[in-house]
Amino acid sequence: MRVKAVVTRILQQIFRDKRTIGLLIFAPILVLTMLHLIFNGDDYTPKIGMVDVPDMISDNLDTGAEVTYYTEEGSAEKDLEKQLIDGYITFTGNKPSAYLEGSDPMVNGEVIRWIHSTFAPLQKNSQEDLSVHFLHGANDMGQFDYFGPVLLGFFVFFFVFIIAGVSFIRERTTGTLERLLSTPIRKWELVTGYTIGFGTITLLQSTLIAAYAIFVLDMMMEGSFFHLLMIILALALTALTLGILISSFANNELQMIQFIPLVVIPQLFFSGLFHLETISDWLSWIGPLTPLYYAAEALRDVMVRGYGLSEIYNELVVMIGFSCLFFFLNILSLRKYRKI
Repeated sequence: MRVKAVVTRILQQIFRDKRTIGLLIFAPILVLTMLHLIFNGDDYTPKIGMVDVPDMISDNLDTGAEVTYYTEEGSAEKDLEKQLIDGYITFTGNKPSAYLEGSDPMVNGEVIRWIHSTFAPLQKNSQEDLSVHFLHGANDMGQFDYFGPVLLGFFVFFFVFIIAGVSFIRERTTGTLERLLSTPIRKWELVTGYTIGFGTITLLQSTLIAAYAIFVLDMMMEGSFFHLLMIILALALTALTLGILISSFANNELQMIQFIPLVVIPQLFFSGLFHLETISDWLSWIGPLTPLYYAAEALRDVMVRGYGLSEIYNELVVMIGFSCLFFFLNILSLRKYRKI
């Protein structure tokens, strides 16, 4: 009977918390649906440029790629730098030479496979004769070098989000927030104080994680470490303000954890682990609405492509914009704790 009483109390406690019940059911369904749409997406179609291709070859090209024709190599090279094409092919006689953007090993493999399958029927020993050049990366670039920047950004975002959210909930449950709100302090001053306080810790944490990944794990780093820290700081600030905002919708630490499949995990799908071009149209539009989408692109630009501040400026501005939006929403959310 005592066991029955304990079981009854636990079940009643859970079923009274409608938010927990909703998250337990809705969150796994959402994630599984996303995985279904992602893994059932289209195959990646390489984008190939052809420079001064001989008529004999152009008339016999197989389909399976988006082919753009150029009359001069300079135009193809500019489009390659802008990532409008994955690679382009030039011809010396009938011998092709491939120039790849190179930052994504999966795309490199698709481009080279297409070239081999296309030119193998047209000439003998095409695979042995193919000369491959890389704008970024190299032939021996590993998957960790490409996915590393995404994972670095994700783990920074994930842990800062959790630390900020759980810490802010603790401020509420211990009564600290209510005591602060009973003083003349303004809401924006309170949010600023929390952001700077938590931000100092997250800045140290993010710097140590980035330094460990670069200098201990030997993750590819073609650009400036200072620019990397700028991206990490902007991402951490976004995760910090978002974590504080989401915590206002959670009644305890358990509910904060339950928000992870709704807020954090979906962003991983649009951060570069999967090509948006292969993801179902039902989901691909979500990517540009998530902070991690911009952070991952900026991290790859610096770590893999060696770009500078001018190339990552737009991504930094967007992430700072997210932080400002979440900061403003945090101020508004404090109204339910104190009316001014």
